[in-house]
Amino acid sequence: MAYKNIYVAATSQHVGKTTSTLGLVSSYHKAGLNVGYCKPVGQKHIAVNGMKVDKDAILFSDLLKEEIDPKIHSPVILGKGTTELILDDPTAYDLDTMITYAENKLSEKHDLVIYEGTGHPGVGSIGNVSNAKVAKLLNASVIMIVEGGIGSTIDMLNLCLSIFKEEGVEVIGVIINKVIPEKKDKVEKYVGKWLKSKNLELLGVIPYDRTLAYPLIWTVNNAIGGTIEHNNERGYQKVEKIIAGSLINNSDFTDSENMLLVVSPRSIDEAITKIVKYTESKELSGSPLSGIVITGKDNLSEFSSLYIENNKIPLIRTDLDTYGAVLKISRIEVKINRRTPWKIARAIELIKENVKLKSILNLIN
Repeated sequence: MAYKNIYVAATSQHVGKTTSTLGLVSSYHKAGLNVGYCKPVGQKHIAVNGMKVDKDAILFSDLLKEEIDPKIHSPVILGKGTTELILDDPTAYDLDTMITYAENKLSEKHDLVIYEGTGHPGVGSIGNVSNAKVAKLLNASVIMIVEGGIGSTIDMLNLCLSIFKEEGVEVIGVIINKVIPEKKDKVEKYVGKWLKSKNLELLGVIPYDRTLAYPLIWTVNNAIGGTIEHNNERGYQKVEKIIAGSLINNSDFTDSENMLLVVSPRSIDEAITKIVKYTESKELSGSPLSGIVITGKDNLSEFSSLYIENNKIPLIRTDLDTYGAVLKISRIEVKINRRTPWKIARAIELIKENVKLKSILNLIN
């Protein structure tokens, strides 16, 4: 059975497009549907066979065990410099044809194709390929993802839905993401009530799950412009909690094993001594640290150096001070990728548990 295309859009960046798309694609694929994926307009990309491919497309290629074809799975990349080129010569790229070519090929091969949008609804407008324009071009039904709340959520939905309405694009429903668990029932009741007044279906309310926000050591290093001086091969380790070396105390160790210590060279010996005493008192093996950020250029003592090497802890060096480093790390927006398998698994679980998957199929049948 062939279904109408699905286009997953969002009210803004970092609200859960990839997470939601991942869960939808995986759930329908596991249910036996012949499902395909495409990121019609991308921004952040890598090179595959000499061609630019959106990073998200790589993740779905792994999930569906399909060889990626940039022209089909990631047809348009609005990379650095593209804006100027399009403004200088609007006819330089036939973006519509690139997108419809991908759609034709995917529809020939799959019974259901799920397209992932980019950023907020207006992204891509420079090339006349905003999310609403692309959804119309693909003849797709839109699922809108919005971050949890009530008043602010409704305000954002009202604004963004109007863009799709202007293009005559069908929005079949809304998924509310990152909802504080204690407020889930209230959000479902009142946002659901507003959606019903707009003849829209509330397709799911997904509780906030902090594990999806855990960055990797490599991500932390990039965020603070640092250099990994030791144990770079363990940069895949996740960070569940940040502790400042000058303020460290025993209560910091009660709820996490994957902690990031941010500390100056003059304070690291004292911080590690406290960590060693705590682990010994609890008869714990290994270290609770997944990484250390050193804020300064001074050399480390033999004591700290041995602790780092014996426990294979990645060490990042940055020119930022401790406050500046902690602030930047706390503001990291984490995306799911092939290096975070625990996030992929959890995202799929959250969609399966909280989204009306059968209702979506009925709406696009």
